[in-house]
Amino acid sequence: MALLGQAVLAMWWDVSPESRAELEHWHAHEHFPERLALPGFNRASRWTAADGGDGFFVMYELDDHAVLASTPYVARLNAPSPWSTRMMPLHRGMVRTQCRVLLSHGAVTARHALTIRLSPQDAEALQRGLGELASAVVQRPGLVGLHLLRHEAPALAATTEQQIRGNADRAADWVIVACGYDLAALRSLDAAELGDAALKAMGAAPGPVRQCYGLAYAAIPADFH
Repeated sequence: MALLGQAVLAMWWDVSPESRAELEHWHAHEHFPERLALPGFNRASRWTAADGGDGFFVMYELDDHAVLASTPYVARLNAPSPWSTRMMPLHRGMVRTQCRVLLSHGAVTARHALTIRLSPQDAEALQRGLGELASAVVQRPGLVGLHLLRHEAPALAATTEQQIRGNADRAADWVIVACGYDLAALRSLDAAELGDAALKAMGAAPGPVRQCYGLAYAAIPADFH
């Protein structure tokens, strides 16, 4: 199934090994249920670095971009629970990107995901090229989905959660998320059609940031409510 909605909150961070177990426990058993109780939150997924590193990728699929500035969501960001307050400073190197969905082909919650954070030089050409690639990619052995997101921050003051983390959140301009059940197939895609040279030819700026992840946990509101 394609992305559930027209917007996504995408995040990347890492955590120290000694904090990892509690952070995963909190994230699964308090944070996901809390977020998925909010109007407009349709699915949450957490992914861990496929190379065994400390990195996480988290994605919330939303009805539309307005959810990111909605009263219930902003109220929650400004009133973190005691457990959340303790966990927020443990998020290292936070990249927090509020996105509109530009294209979504195929499935999302496969075994693995490749994320590529990039900037466009020719936005129209890049979107067109990725759209043409997506229709073919989703039918390849080992691959099931290709999705493109564009960052657009809502006009909000820094929230309490951001302040606890130190107000140092970064954002990606555009995000490609490719999903598949075969890690080797994703890495092949990453090296070829989504490699640096291919993306530049499509209209991307130099210097994309890429990483493969494995699915740790995914949930929808009905799992809790």
